Amino acid sequence: MTFTQLEIFSVLASVGSFSRAAGALGITQSGVSHAIKQLENELGVSLMTREGGACALTDAGSKLLARANDILQQKEALQQEALHERGIARGTLRIASFGASSSLHLLPALLSAYRRAHPLVEVQIDEVVDAVVVKWLLERRVELGFVVLPDERFDTVPLATDELVAVLPAAHALAAKQALGARDFHGLPFIRTSAGSGPYIDRFLAAEGAVPQTQFRFEQLSSMMGFVAQGEALTIAARLALPEEPPPDVVYRRLQPRMPREIGLAALNFDRLSLAARAFVDLAGKRRKPLGMAQGTSRPRRGTK
Repeated sequence: MTFTQLEIFSVLASVGSFSRAAGALGITQSGVSHAIKQLENELGVSLMTREGGACALTDAGSKLLARANDILQQKEALQQEALHERGIARGTLRIASFGASSSLHLLPALLSAYRRAHPLVEVQIDEVVDAVVVKWLLERRVELGFVVLPDERFDTVPLATDELVAVLPAAHALAAKQALGARDFHGLPFIRTSAGSGPYIDRFLAAEGAVPQTQFRFEQLSSMMGFVAQGEALTIAARLALPEEPPPDVVYRRLQPRMPREIGLAALNFDRLSLAARAFVDLAGKRRKPLGMAQGTSRPRRGTK
């Protein structure tokens, strides 16, 4: 078993296609197939089911993936430590982020400061939905990821306190109110989101038995805002995901009761991080962004109660 075989296996599991894996790795498709076959022969199990050029992990493959990614992360950590001993700070850092909340409001300042301090470290950001961030952390596809706290599965550093807000047309009758309760949405045209805030929105509405008329489902915030601006429907979204100033013909209103949520930086184990990842966590812990909400500790922690 070699690092090269494990890396090919990890990339193949991520992209789900032999041809795409070959393209990502800069090798031939037969080279990918050969490496996976060697790995399967050595382990004595089938790692992939194949159908044409596509593939999917077997149960054995799923179990191996987390260990393979852990080995690759530790290899990266060893390489970084060896370079550090030679007075060189470089390497690769992989971070998973979810949407505008972390990608637009938290990452830019963090990355700018990080690159000034560590210009030779290559930072790779993958933007996916909240659930995929968690999945990739558990599978060790990334060292760090932004998550909604609390989450007892990870070591975490709280970064910002966000809250859900109502988003409605400026001409709507409800715009005259300073705060909206769940019952205000009952029976009204509503836009639902497939983003990670969806369960929190459902909980807010269900607490008062409110059932809005779901007319649209969108993943992109820009689509949601456009329909709200046209007066088509109302929605609820995370404040950090929204533009600082609402677009023309759109207003934000707080919810009653308020629905706060805390966003943090997470890893499976801070003690096993590479030097590059550890430096990013240390930097993040010093740059908590309270956003006018209740402030909490920036001390690294395992979940929260």
